Amino acid sequence: MLVDAFDFTLPESAIALRPASPRDAARLLAVDPGAPRPLVDRAVRDLPTLLQPGDALVVNDTRVVPARLFGIRRRGGHVARIEVTLHRRDAADRWRAFVRPAKRLADGEALDFEAGGAVALSARASDKDGGEVSLTFDRAGDELDAATALVGRMPLPPYIEHRRAGDDADASDYQTLFAARPGAVAAPTAGLHFTPDLVDALRARGVALHRVTLHVGAGTFLPVKADTTEEHRMHGEIGTVSAETADALNAARRRGGRLVSVGTTSLRILESAAGEDGIIRPFAGETSIFITPGYRFRCVDRLMTNFHLPRSTLFMLVSAFSGLDAMQAAYAHAIGAGYRFYSYGDASLLAPAADSAAPRPDPA
Repeated sequence: MLVDAFDFTLPESAIALRPASPRDAARLLAVDPGAPRPLVDRAVRDLPTLLQPGDALVVNDTRVVPARLFGIRRRGGHVARIEVTLHRRDAADRWRAFVRPAKRLADGEALDFEAGGAVALSARASDKDGGEVSLTFDRAGDELDAATALVGRMPLPPYIEHRRAGDDADASDYQTLFAARPGAVAAPTAGLHFTPDLVDALRARGVALHRVTLHVGAGTFLPVKADTTEEHRMHGEIGTVSAETADALNAARRRGGRLVSVGTTSLRILESAAGEDGIIRPFAGETSIFITPGYRFRCVDRLMTNFHLPRSTLFMLVSAFSGLDAMQAAYAHAIGAGYRFYSYGDASLLAPAADSAAPRPDPA
C-alpha cells in the first residue's frame, strides 16, 4: 500500500509543546465508524462514561529513561562530539543506539560521556549499521542506569525539541502515572492523560485496570522512507504480558467486557501475545509487529490514542483499526476543531471498523 495514502497537512500551530493541566483536562475525540454520530467531542475526564462496567483497561507501565546522551570520541589529537539516542537494551551493559553524525564513529572506537567536567561513563561501539550501533558500556545493571541518569537527558520527540529546549518539567511531564519498569526511550503517550482521580472514577464505574510492558524504542520517531508499507522495516521492541494479566483479560472478554488499549504500545504487545483465536497468552520477548490496513485485530476492542504524525506507522495502525476513510475524516475534524497533536496533545477513543474488529470469544 502506498505510504502517500497516509499523508495529511498539519499546521505547525497544532503541535502541543506542553501537556494539558490537569492531565485529564485534555480533549478526547470519540470515533465510531458505525455509529449515527461517528465523531463526538468529549474530554479525557469523560472516559468513565464512555466505557462500560466489565471493560478492561490496559496500560503500559514502561518508564522512560534519560536516553539522549552527548559523547566525545577521541582519535589522536582530534575530538569529535557524538549524539547518541539509546533505543533498545540488549544486555545489562549493552544498548542499541542511533548515533549522529554516524560517519564520525567506527567499529571498536570508544566514547566518553562527561558530567561536571569529568568522564562519568564510557562505551565501545560495535556492529555499526548505517546510523545505528551497539554500545557496550563500562558498567552494567543498576550502575549503568545511575550513570545514564547522570549524563543523559529526557529524549523528547524531535517535533518538540526543534521548537523549545527540554527542561525540568519534562522529567515528570513525559512520564505516565503508571511508569514503573525502566526501559523506554519514548513515552507511551496515551497514558500521559491519566490522573489518580480519573483512575478512581474508572474503578468506581466497574472498569478494571491491567498493566503490560512494552519498552518503546526510538524507532517510533523515525520517518517512513519507503514508498510502500511492504518495504518498511519496523525496529523491534521488548515487552511482556504476564500469565496473570493474560488470564484476567481473557476472562473479562469471555464475560462480555471489552478490552480497551491505552495507546498503540499496549495494543502492539497485546496483539503480539494473542493468537488468531483471540486468546491472549503470556509473552516475553521482542515484537516488531507492523499493523496496516487489512490487518484483522485479534483481541483489542477499543483504542485510546493521541493524534499521530502524517505518513507514520502509528497513523497506519489507527487507520487499520478504524478504517482509513474514518481516520482521515477524524483528523480533518480534529485539525478544524483545534485539537492539539502528538505526544503532549489531546486524545481519541477509537472503535474498530466492522472488517477489522477482533473476534468475540465464547462466553464463560
